[in-house]
Amino acid sequence: MKKILIGLAMFLSFGGYAQESSKGDSTGNPGLIEKLFDFADNTINLISGEKWSFIPAVVYSPETSLGLGARAIRVFRHKNIADSLLRPSTLPITFLYTFNNQTFLTTELDLWANKNREHMNVRLELSNYPFKFYGIGNELDASNEEFYSTRFFYFHVDYEWQISRGLYIGPRYEFRTDNIYKKKPDGILDSDQVAGSDGQRISGLGLVLNQDTRDNIFQPHKGWYNQYSWMTFQPFLGSNFTFNQYRLDFRRYLNLHKKQVLALQSWWSFTAGNPPFQHVSLIGGSQLMRGYFEGRYRDNHAMVHQAEYRVPIFRNFGMVFFGSAGQVAHQVNSFGWDRFRYGGGLGFRYRLNQEGLNIRMDIAFGDQKAFYFGLNEVF
Repeated sequence: MKKILIGLAMFLSFGGYAQESSKGDSTGNPGLIEKLFDFADNTINLISGEKWSFIPAVVYSPETSLGLGARAIRVFRHKNIADSLLRPSTLPITFLYTFNNQTFLTTELDLWANKNREHMNVRLELSNYPFKFYGIGNELDASNEEFYSTRFFYFHVDYEWQISRGLYIGPRYEFRTDNIYKKKPDGILDSDQVAGSDGQRISGLGLVLNQDTRDNIFQPHKGWYNQYSWMTFQPFLGSNFTFNQYRLDFRRYLNLHKKQVLALQSWWSFTAGNPPFQHVSLIGGSQLMRGYFEGRYRDNHAMVHQAEYRVPIFRNFGMVFFGSAGQVAHQVNSFGWDRFRYGGGLGFRYRLNQEGLNIRMDIAFGDQKAFYFGLNEVF
Protein backbone atom coordinates (compact mmCIF):
# COMPACT_ATOMS: atom_id res chain seq x y z
CA MET A 1 0.00 0.00 0.00
CA LYS A 2 2.98 2.30 -0.09
CA LYS A 3 3.24 2.82 -3.82
CA ILE A 4 1.83 5.66 -5.86
CA LEU A 5 2.22 7.19 -9.28
CA ILE A 6 5.14 9.59 -8.82
CA GLY A 7 6.69 11.23 -11.84
CA LEU A 8 4.44 9.49 -14.36
CA ALA A 9 5.72 11.65 -17.17
CA MET A 10 9.24 10.43 -16.52
CA PHE A 11 8.13 6.82 -16.64
CA LEU A 12 6.37 7.34 -19.95
CA SER A 13 9.33 9.14 -21.46
CA PHE A 14 11.68 6.29 -20.66
CA GLY A 15 9.16 3.47 -21.14
CA GLY A 16 10.30 2.72 -24.67
CA TYR A 17 13.73 1.64 -23.54
CA ALA A 18 13.01 0.60 -19.98
CA GLN A 19 14.27 -2.93 -20.39
CA GLU A 20 17.65 -1.87 -21.74
CA SER A 21 18.17 0.93 -19.27
CA SER A 22 17.16 -1.22 -16.32
CA LYS A 23 19.97 -3.70 -16.87
CA GLY A 24 22.58 -1.35 -15.48
CA ASP A 25 26.27 -1.65 -16.23
CA SER A 26 28.61 -4.61 -15.94
CA THR A 27 29.40 -3.80 -12.30
CA GLY A 28 25.81 -4.49 -11.32
CA ASN A 29 24.83 -0.85 -10.70
CA PRO A 30 21.12 -0.22 -11.32
CA GLY A 31 20.06 1.52 -14.53
CA LEU A 32 18.27 4.84 -14.81
CA ILE A 33 14.77 3.36 -14.90
CA GLU A 34 15.49 1.23 -11.82
CA LYS A 35 16.65 4.35 -9.99
CA LEU A 36 13.51 6.26 -10.97
CA PHE A 37 11.23 3.51 -9.71
CA ASP A 38 13.27 3.14 -6.52
CA PHE A 39 13.01 6.90 -5.97
CA ALA A 40 9.23 6.75 -6.41
CA ASP A 41 8.90 3.91 -3.92
CA ASN A 42 11.16 5.58 -1.37
CA THR A 43 9.24 8.83 -1.68
CA ILE A 44 5.99 7.05 -0.94
CA ASN A 45 7.56 5.42 2.11
CA LEU A 46 7.95 8.92 3.52
CA ILE A 47 4.40 10.17 2.90
CA SER A 48 2.21 7.04 3.30
CA GLY A 49 1.14 5.34 6.48
CA GLU A 50 1.06 1.63 7.12
CA LYS A 51 -2.67 1.33 6.37
CA TRP A 52 -3.53 4.10 3.90
CA SER A 53 -2.22 5.34 0.56
CA PHE A 54 -2.86 8.84 -0.73
CA ILE A 55 -3.24 10.00 -4.33
CA PRO A 56 -3.60 13.62 -5.48
CA ALA A 57 -6.54 14.38 -7.78
CA VAL A 58 -6.34 17.10 -10.44
CA VAL A 59 -9.07 17.59 -13.06
CA TYR A 60 -10.02 20.22 -15.59
CA SER A 61 -13.11 20.60 -17.76
CA PRO A 62 -15.21 23.48 -19.11
CA GLU A 63 -17.93 22.56 -16.60
CA THR A 64 -15.76 22.59 -13.50
CA SER A 65 -12.74 24.76 -14.30
CA LEU A 66 -9.70 23.53 -12.35
CA GLY A 67 -10.46 20.93 -9.71
CA LEU A 68 -8.13 19.83 -6.93
CA GLY A 69 -8.58 17.09 -4.40
CA ALA A 70 -7.26 13.93 -2.87
CA ARG A 71 -8.04 10.24 -2.68
CA ALA A 72 -7.15 7.98 0.21
CA ILE A 73 -7.50 4.22 0.00
CA ARG A 74 -7.06 1.37 2.42
CA VAL A 75 -6.62 -2.25 1.34
CA PHE A 76 -7.09 -4.78 4.13
CA ARG A 77 -8.36 -8.23 5.01
CA HIS A 78 -11.43 -8.63 7.20
CA LYS A 79 -10.53 -8.79 10.91
CA ASN A 80 -6.86 -8.66 9.82
CA ILE A 81 -7.00 -12.37 9.04
CA ALA A 82 -3.67 -13.50 7.56
CA ASP A 83 -5.21 -15.71 4.89
CA SER A 84 -3.84 -15.34 1.37
CA LEU A 85 -6.97 -17.02 -0.02
CA LEU A 86 -9.27 -14.38 1.53
CA ARG A 87 -9.84 -11.65 -1.02
CA PRO A 88 -8.64 -8.18 -0.01
CA SER A 89 -11.23 -5.57 0.96
CA THR A 90 -10.98 -1.91 -0.03
CA LEU A 91 -12.13 1.43 1.35
CA PRO A 92 -11.41 4.44 -0.89
CA ILE A 93 -12.41 8.00 0.03
CA THR A 94 -12.33 10.79 -2.57
CA PHE A 95 -12.82 14.54 -2.14
CA LEU A 96 -12.74 17.08 -4.95
CA TYR A 97 -13.18 20.87 -4.93
CA THR A 98 -13.29 23.03 -8.05
CA PHE A 99 -12.66 26.70 -8.66
CA ASN A 100 -16.37 27.01 -9.49
CA ASN A 101 -17.15 26.15 -5.85
CA GLN A 102 -18.32 22.64 -6.70
CA THR A 103 -17.68 19.71 -4.42
CA PHE A 104 -17.70 15.93 -4.69
CA LEU A 105 -17.29 13.41 -1.89
CA THR A 106 -17.56 9.65 -2.26
CA THR A 107 -16.60 6.52 -0.38
CA GLU A 108 -17.16 2.85 -1.17
CA LEU A 109 -16.57 -0.18 1.03
CA ASP A 110 -15.98 -3.48 -0.76
CA LEU A 111 -15.76 -6.17 1.92
CA TRP A 112 -14.96 -9.88 1.65
CA ALA A 113 -15.43 -12.08 4.72
CA ASN A 114 -15.87 -15.64 5.99
CA LYS A 115 -13.43 -17.30 3.57
CA ASN A 116 -14.97 -15.39 0.63
CA ARG A 117 -18.41 -16.82 1.40
CA GLU A 118 -19.82 -13.34 2.10
CA HIS A 119 -19.43 -10.14 0.11
CA MET A 120 -20.77 -6.65 0.86
CA ASN A 121 -20.55 -3.46 -1.19
CA VAL A 122 -21.63 -0.07 0.17
CA ARG A 123 -21.32 3.23 -1.70
CA LEU A 124 -22.07 6.76 -0.47
CA GLU A 125 -21.85 9.83 -2.68
CA LEU A 126 -22.50 13.54 -2.08
CA SER A 127 -22.17 15.96 -4.95
CA ASN A 128 -22.77 19.55 -6.00
CA TYR A 129 -21.83 19.24 -9.62
CA PRO A 130 -22.69 20.30 -13.20
CA PHE A 131 -23.84 17.85 -15.84
CA LYS A 132 -24.69 17.94 -19.52
CA PHE A 133 -28.01 16.88 -21.00
CA TYR A 134 -28.58 16.23 -24.69
CA GLY A 135 -32.07 14.74 -24.61
CA ILE A 136 -33.36 11.18 -24.82
CA GLY A 137 -32.37 8.92 -27.70
CA ASN A 138 -29.55 7.51 -29.82
CA GLU A 139 -29.56 10.18 -32.55
CA LEU A 140 -28.86 13.42 -30.74
CA ASP A 141 -26.86 16.26 -32.24
CA ALA A 142 -24.17 17.95 -30.16
CA SER A 143 -26.06 21.24 -30.60
CA ASN A 144 -28.67 19.86 -28.15
CA GLU A 145 -26.15 20.23 -25.33
CA GLU A 146 -27.34 22.11 -22.29
CA PHE A 147 -25.93 22.38 -18.78
CA TYR A 148 -27.73 21.83 -15.52
CA SER A 149 -26.49 21.78 -11.94
CA THR A 150 -27.72 19.49 -9.21
CA ARG A 151 -27.04 18.62 -5.61
CA PHE A 152 -27.49 14.91 -5.18
CA PHE A 153 -27.09 12.23 -2.57
CA TYR A 154 -26.65 8.58 -3.56
CA PHE A 155 -26.44 5.42 -1.48
CA HIS A 156 -26.49 1.70 -2.23
CA VAL A 157 -25.77 -1.47 -0.32
CA ASP A 158 -25.78 -5.08 -1.41
CA TYR A 159 -24.94 -8.17 0.59
CA GLU A 160 -24.30 -11.49 -1.11
CA TRP A 161 -23.85 -15.05 0.12
CA GLN A 162 -22.04 -17.81 -1.70
CA ILE A 163 -24.49 -20.57 -2.63
CA SER A 164 -22.00 -22.66 -4.59
CA ARG A 165 -18.41 -22.30 -5.72
CA GLY A 166 -18.07 -18.87 -7.36
CA LEU A 167 -21.84 -18.18 -7.28
CA TYR A 168 -23.30 -15.45 -5.04
CA ILE A 169 -26.82 -14.14 -4.44
CA GLY A 170 -28.24 -11.42 -2.21
CA PRO A 171 -30.43 -8.33 -1.81
CA ARG A 172 -29.64 -4.79 -2.90
CA TYR A 173 -31.02 -1.42 -1.78
CA GLU A 174 -30.55 1.82 -3.69
CA PHE A 175 -31.47 5.44 -2.92
CA ARG A 176 -30.86 8.72 -4.72
CA THR A 177 -32.23 12.23 -4.42
CA ASP A 178 -31.54 15.18 -6.75
CA ASN A 179 -32.15 18.88 -6.26
CA ILE A 180 -31.73 20.57 -9.65
CA TYR A 181 -31.12 24.22 -8.90
CA LYS A 182 -29.88 25.50 -12.26
CA LYS A 183 -31.16 24.81 -15.78
CA LYS A 184 -30.79 26.42 -19.18
CA PRO A 185 -33.63 28.93 -19.59
CA ASP A 186 -36.15 27.66 -22.16
CA GLY A 187 -34.07 24.50 -22.57
CA ILE A 188 -35.25 20.90 -22.76
CA LEU A 189 -35.20 20.44 -18.99
CA ASP A 190 -36.85 23.81 -18.39
CA SER A 191 -39.86 22.69 -20.45
CA ASP A 192 -40.96 20.28 -17.68
CA GLN A 193 -41.55 17.61 -20.34
CA VAL A 194 -38.72 15.38 -19.10
CA ALA A 195 -39.36 13.15 -16.08
CA GLY A 196 -37.04 14.18 -13.26
CA SER A 197 -36.35 17.68 -14.57
CA ASP A 198 -37.61 19.17 -11.30
CA GLY A 199 -35.55 16.77 -9.22
CA GLN A 200 -36.20 13.23 -8.13
CA ARG A 201 -36.14 10.78 -5.27
CA ILE A 202 -35.79 7.09 -5.99
CA SER A 203 -35.74 4.25 -3.50
CA GLY A 204 -35.63 0.64 -4.58
CA LEU A 205 -35.03 -2.96 -3.57
CA GLY A 206 -33.73 -5.75 -5.72
CA LEU A 207 -31.72 -8.90 -6.14
CA VAL A 208 -28.18 -9.50 -7.37
CA LEU A 209 -26.81 -12.78 -8.73
CA ASN A 210 -23.05 -13.03 -9.34
CA GLN A 211 -20.81 -15.64 -10.90
CA ASP A 212 -17.23 -14.74 -9.96
CA THR A 213 -14.31 -17.02 -10.84
CA ARG A 214 -11.62 -14.33 -11.27
CA ASP A 215 -8.16 -15.22 -10.00
CA ASN A 216 -7.63 -11.63 -8.78
CA ILE A 217 -10.28 -8.97 -8.14
CA PHE A 218 -8.00 -6.04 -9.05
CA GLN A 219 -6.05 -7.43 -12.02
CA PRO A 220 -7.73 -10.61 -13.27
CA HIS A 221 -5.65 -12.77 -15.60
CA LYS A 222 -8.29 -15.43 -16.10
CA GLY A 223 -11.84 -16.30 -15.16
CA TRP A 224 -15.37 -14.92 -15.45
CA TYR A 225 -17.36 -12.19 -13.75
CA ASN A 226 -21.05 -12.32 -14.69
CA GLN A 227 -23.74 -10.34 -12.88
CA TYR A 228 -27.50 -10.14 -13.18
CA SER A 229 -29.38 -7.51 -11.16
CA TRP A 230 -33.03 -6.58 -10.84
CA MET A 231 -34.26 -3.44 -9.07
CA THR A 232 -37.79 -2.19 -8.46
CA PHE A 233 -38.48 1.39 -7.39
CA GLN A 234 -41.90 1.83 -5.79
CA PRO A 235 -43.83 4.49 -3.82
CA PHE A 236 -44.13 2.23 -0.76
CA LEU A 237 -40.31 2.34 -0.57
CA GLY A 238 -40.31 6.16 -0.67
CA SER A 239 -39.71 6.58 -4.40
CA ASN A 240 -41.60 9.27 -6.32
CA PHE A 241 -41.00 7.41 -9.60
CA THR A 242 -42.18 3.89 -10.34
CA PHE A 243 -40.05 1.68 -12.57
CA ASN A 244 -38.03 -1.53 -12.83
CA GLN A 245 -34.47 -1.93 -14.05
CA TYR A 246 -32.66 -5.07 -15.20
CA ARG A 247 -28.93 -5.26 -15.88
CA LEU A 248 -26.63 -7.91 -17.29
CA ASP A 249 -22.85 -7.62 -17.08
CA PHE A 250 -20.71 -10.36 -18.67
CA ARG A 251 -16.91 -10.25 -18.36
CA ARG A 252 -14.23 -12.68 -19.55
CA TYR A 253 -10.48 -12.56 -18.85
CA LEU A 254 -7.97 -14.43 -21.02
CA ASN A 255 -4.26 -14.78 -20.20
CA LEU A 256 -2.68 -14.69 -23.66
CA HIS A 257 1.10 -14.59 -23.17
CA LYS A 258 3.47 -13.61 -20.35
CA LYS A 259 0.73 -11.95 -18.27
CA GLN A 260 -0.70 -10.13 -21.27
CA VAL A 261 -4.45 -10.16 -20.74
CA LEU A 262 -7.42 -9.72 -23.06
CA ALA A 263 -10.44 -8.49 -21.08
CA LEU A 264 -13.91 -8.55 -22.65
CA GLN A 265 -17.18 -7.05 -21.41
CA SER A 266 -20.77 -7.10 -22.64
CA TRP A 267 -23.11 -4.87 -20.59
CA TRP A 268 -26.88 -4.53 -21.02
CA SER A 269 -29.44 -2.36 -19.24
CA PHE A 270 -33.24 -2.49 -19.60
CA THR A 271 -35.68 -0.06 -17.96
CA ALA A 272 -39.47 -0.35 -17.79
CA GLY A 273 -41.99 2.04 -16.27
CA ASN A 274 -41.59 5.76 -15.61
CA PRO A 275 -37.94 6.42 -14.69
CA PRO A 276 -36.47 9.92 -14.23
CA PHE A 277 -33.96 10.93 -16.88
CA GLN A 278 -31.13 10.57 -14.35
CA HIS A 279 -31.86 6.84 -13.98
CA VAL A 280 -32.64 5.59 -17.46
CA SER A 281 -30.06 3.44 -19.24
CA LEU A 282 -27.14 5.59 -20.37
CA ILE A 283 -23.70 5.29 -21.90
CA GLY A 284 -20.54 7.38 -21.59
CA GLY A 285 -18.15 8.28 -18.80
CA SER A 286 -15.15 6.58 -17.24
CA GLN A 287 -16.72 3.10 -17.00
CA LEU A 288 -18.89 2.66 -20.09
CA MET A 289 -17.72 4.10 -23.43
CA ARG A 290 -14.73 6.25 -22.52
CA GLY A 291 -14.51 9.15 -24.97
CA TYR A 292 -18.17 10.10 -24.50
CA PHE A 293 -19.55 12.41 -21.83
CA GLU A 294 -21.47 10.43 -19.21
CA GLY A 295 -25.09 10.35 -20.35
CA ARG A 296 -24.27 11.62 -23.86
CA TYR A 297 -26.81 9.05 -25.03
CA ARG A 298 -29.60 7.76 -22.80
CA ASP A 299 -32.90 5.94 -23.23
CA ASN A 300 -34.89 3.05 -21.78
CA HIS A 301 -32.38 0.43 -22.92
CA ALA A 302 -28.64 0.38 -23.60
CA MET A 303 -25.83 -1.98 -24.55
CA VAL A 304 -22.06 -1.51 -24.39
CA HIS A 305 -19.38 -3.95 -25.56
CA GLN A 306 -15.76 -3.31 -24.54
CA ALA A 307 -12.37 -4.94 -25.00
CA GLU A 308 -9.02 -4.17 -23.36
CA TYR A 309 -5.57 -5.53 -24.12
CA ARG A 310 -3.43 -5.19 -20.97
CA VAL A 311 0.34 -5.38 -21.30
CA PRO A 312 2.97 -5.27 -18.51
CA ILE A 313 5.88 -3.02 -19.48
CA PHE A 314 8.34 -2.78 -16.60
CA ARG A 315 8.08 -3.52 -12.89
CA ASN A 316 4.84 -1.90 -11.70
CA PHE A 317 4.24 -0.06 -14.96
CA GLY A 318 1.91 -1.26 -17.73
CA MET A 319 -0.22 -0.13 -20.64
CA VAL A 320 -3.68 -0.92 -21.99
CA PHE A 321 -5.29 -0.50 -25.39
CA PHE A 322 -9.08 -0.45 -25.51
CA GLY A 323 -12.07 -0.14 -27.77
CA SER A 324 -15.82 0.02 -27.24
CA ALA A 325 -19.12 0.05 -29.09
CA GLY A 326 -22.51 0.97 -27.65
CA GLN A 327 -25.99 2.29 -28.32
CA VAL A 328 -29.27 3.15 -26.61
CA ALA A 329 -32.84 2.45 -27.73
CA HIS A 330 -36.40 3.26 -26.68
CA GLN A 331 -37.61 -0.23 -27.61
CA VAL A 332 -35.55 -3.43 -27.53
CA ASN A 333 -36.38 -4.15 -31.17
CA SER A 334 -34.85 -0.78 -32.12
CA PHE A 335 -31.31 -2.03 -31.47
CA GLY A 336 -29.42 -2.32 -34.75
CA TRP A 337 -25.96 -2.73 -36.26
CA ASP A 338 -26.12 0.73 -37.84
CA ARG A 339 -26.84 2.44 -34.50
CA PHE A 340 -23.54 1.72 -32.73
CA ARG A 341 -21.28 4.49 -31.40
CA TYR A 342 -17.57 3.69 -31.22
CA GLY A 343 -14.69 4.71 -28.99
CA GLY A 344 -11.14 3.71 -28.23
CA GLY A 345 -7.85 4.78 -26.75
CA LEU A 346 -4.90 3.80 -24.62
CA GLY A 347 -3.91 4.04 -21.01
CA PHE A 348 -1.13 3.67 -18.48
CA ARG A 349 -1.14 1.67 -15.27
CA TYR A 350 0.93 1.72 -12.10
CA ARG A 351 0.49 -1.11 -9.59
CA LEU A 352 0.24 0.15 -6.02
CA ASN A 353 0.54 -3.12 -4.12
CA GLN A 354 1.07 -6.86 -4.39
CA GLU A 355 -2.69 -7.48 -4.52
CA GLY A 356 -2.76 -5.67 -7.87
CA LEU A 357 -4.53 -2.39 -7.09
CA ASN A 358 -3.81 0.00 -9.95
CA ILE A 359 -3.68 3.69 -10.61
CA ARG A 360 -5.00 4.23 -14.13
CA MET A 361 -4.67 7.08 -16.58
CA ASP A 362 -6.60 6.77 -19.85
CA ILE A 363 -6.75 8.87 -22.99
CA ALA A 364 -9.90 8.11 -24.98
CA PHE A 365 -11.39 9.15 -28.30
CA GLY A 366 -15.11 8.99 -29.05
CA ASP A 367 -17.13 12.02 -30.01
CA GLN A 368 -14.56 13.94 -27.96
CA LYS A 369 -11.05 13.50 -26.61
CA ALA A 370 -11.18 12.71 -22.91
CA PHE A 371 -8.74 12.11 -20.06
CA TYR A 372 -9.49 9.86 -17.07
CA PHE A 373 -7.53 9.35 -13.86
CA GLY A 374 -8.58 6.91 -11.19
CA LEU A 375 -8.15 3.63 -9.33
CA ASN A 376 -8.72 0.05 -10.47
CA GLU A 377 -9.43 -1.27 -13.92
CA VAL A 378 -12.60 -0.18 -15.69
CA PHE A 379 -13.83 -3.78 -15.72
